[in-house]
Amino acid sequence: MTPQLQQNAPEGYAADEYDVVVLGGGPTGENLADRAKAAGLSTVLVESQLVGGECSYWACMPSKALLRPAAALAHARALPGAKQAVSGPLDAAAVLARRDEFTSHWHDDGQVEWLRATGIDLVRGHGRLAGERAVLVDGERLLTARHAVAVCTGTRAALPHLPGLAEAHPWTSRDATSSAVVPRRLAIVGGGVVAVEMAAAWRALGSEVTLLVRGPGLLPRMEPFAGELVAAGLAEAGVDVRLATAVTGLHRDGGPVTLDLDGGGRLEADEVLYATGRAPHTDDIGLETVGLTPGSWLEVDESCAVTGVAGGWLYAAGDVNHRALLTHQGKYQARIAGAAIGARARGEKPDTARWGAHAASADTAGPPQVVFTEPEATAVGLTLREAEQAGLRVRAVDHDLGRVAGASLYGDGYRGRARLVVDLDREVLVGATFVGPAVAELLHSATVAVVGEVPISRLWHAVPSYPTISEVWLRLLETYRG
Repeated sequence: MTPQLQQNAPEGYAADEYDVVVLGGGPTGENLADRAKAAGLSTVLVESQLVGGECSYWACMPSKALLRPAAALAHARALPGAKQAVSGPLDAAAVLARRDEFTSHWHDDGQVEWLRATGIDLVRGHGRLAGERAVLVDGERLLTARHAVAVCTGTRAALPHLPGLAEAHPWTSRDATSSAVVPRRLAIVGGGVVAVEMAAAWRALGSEVTLLVRGPGLLPRMEPFAGELVAAGLAEAGVDVRLATAVTGLHRDGGPVTLDLDGGGRLEADEVLYATGRAPHTDDIGLETVGLTPGSWLEVDESCAVTGVAGGWLYAAGDVNHRALLTHQGKYQARIAGAAIGARARGEKPDTARWGAHAASADTAGPPQVVFTEPEATAVGLTLREAEQAGLRVRAVDHDLGRVAGASLYGDGYRGRARLVVDLDREVLVGATFVGPAVAELLHSATVAVVGEVPISRLWHAVPSYPTISEVWLRLLETYRG
């Protein structure tokens, strides 16, 4: 044992040695542990809350369970013949009950059983790094790693410093996806994905929702038309969307919360959700014992090895490294990191060349993302502005999705827009955006085209089925070719 480990370990501890120690049991940690185990390495996962993490219990799964009934109802109401059979609002109690089923009622028995069946050990408790290749759990149990420790602790909601915010007891994303009651009036502060999705969900369940956005539009990391179409959809659903509006203070004295707005206005609500960003969950995981700053994002190389720690034994995958704050990208990084750890354990040099087996290259050029509002907003790769800022010679090709034959099957008034961003020098796609009802399933074809750098000349021969919304690919390519 190294002197550093002796210094950080409490007296009377018993050290358990593994090949790999994974800190954090969300989807990223689970996948990394799985890949390490598949490489023949003994692996232990440390988790202080529920195995399955944020996505399973407070983010992806419960939020989509809340949003899907609203989308289904909107689609039915757009179809003559179906809309006559649909009357009344959503059954909020039934929607919340289904949401609870999706979260397994906040029990992780199924996930724990999967770990056991896979041969991955589980240690429950708060894990902290305790020097090189070591994790101390609850200050009393020491786990050491022969090959690697992987930090997969994710992020937490970031709240601003505002007068009265703490006393107002604001909702974070966790509260918004797990609430057992529908607030009569809900104020949401923010204009990103969490803000717009929760505005759509709770409005559909009966809340009077006011969306307060400091900036000039919604979804600022997407093409501007995406935010505009989503804002229009929310407004049509009855959400009060207020752009260029900042909150300067909050007040609550046991009852409703009052929000002070810039310009002197006020807004009263029963609950207020702050969806204003995320912060790394690294403030109390022992980063100082390995020379890193507590509370910081962890910078990594292409194999997800932490660059600020010598020896190549510390990894960070998922949201905690700030490369792409998306569950599917965290799981992707986990597969890359697990394979890299396995290669190094075998004495091999990981392949981190471009598109290599141990390089998380898909994080760097705009990973795929779906916003599950009505309409849906999806994107992969670079926006037009990002491509221009990167110095590429590009052209944006747009098409009205409502003019595609397949869209007409979804009912009256289908509105949407599609855009491809084409690199004119290489004649490949570097970005794609689709906004409209039921467009999420278009995104993977765009992802394959962008990541695979498929030439436009080859895409011309990828014939879309008729009549589907995918026919927009043909219309976009026709527009490009002129």
